[in-house]
Amino acid sequence: MSDTREKILMTALHLFARDGYEAVSVSTIAGALGMTKGALYKHYKNKRDIFDSIVERIYQIDAERAKQYEVPGVKYEIQPEAYKNQSVEKMIDFTIAQFFFWTKDDFASDFRKMLTLEQYRNTEMAELYSQCIVAGPVAYMEDIFRELIQNGVLKEENPRQLAVEYYAPLFLLINMFDKSGEDEDYAAILCNHTKHFMLSHGAIR
Repeated sequence: MSDTREKILMTALHLFARDGYEAVSVSTIAGALGMTKGALYKHYKNKRDIFDSIVERIYQIDAERAKQYEVPGVKYEIQPEAYKNQSVEKMIDFTIAQFFFWTKDDFASDFRKMLTLEQYRNTEMAELYSQCIVAGPVAYMEDIFRELIQNGVLKEENPRQLAVEYYAPLFLLINMFDKSGEDEDYAAILCNHTKHFMLSHGAIR
């Protein structure tokens, strides 16, 4: 991706996160970059094209991160074998990394804030918010926990209930970080949560 195209993408996303997708026009984006709309259109067809590129980027990043942390990168229905023999340690490492990703990474943080703003007035954004930040992660963890139960790593319990219990603190701490920033060591709290969770729900050997 060219430097100019990348600058347009990042500037647009930052504006979407600050003001909301619907409120930001191509003229606003071009003005923030000090370029004309005509110059911007040489790189993106329209605002929707920019948005589609943002979504494509976040999914690409997600796949790369899953590979990096050696956790499943696709839905269970697509590749169930990826969920077999999942390591608890790798899952915990990925959980902690996700906190930093959604709070400290500029692209991910702005993407999340854009969806948070727009979820109440745009059905497409609401679905993206659910799939990326709410229902999607819960379903993902449910599939992992179901396999861990079958493998005897976790006690025999409802995997969906476990997924909600496990994911809820991560979701809450991300939102708390938005309000207070560096005031507390939320990562440490999350780390303690994952350890206590495994102690509470791990199968007795």
